[in-house]
Amino acid sequence: MTAPVRRLTRPRRGKIFGGVCAGIAQYFGWSPFLVRLLFVLSCILPGPQFLLYLALWLVIPKQKF
Repeated sequence: MTAPVRRLTRPRRGKIFGGVCAGIAQYFGWSPFLVRLLFVLSCILPGPQFLLYLALWLVIPKQKF
């Protein structure tokens, strides 16, 4: 038997801004709140967090259904 293929997608429901954090949470089986909290806390540190978020928003496809 083969395991089902998991795909990183942005969900149509349950998203707040672009669905990137919700998609990452869904892919790894985590809470969307936890992923969003980690993203907001990471914004305290210097780095390209917003640019990475925007790039992921453009690269990760939306769910088809």
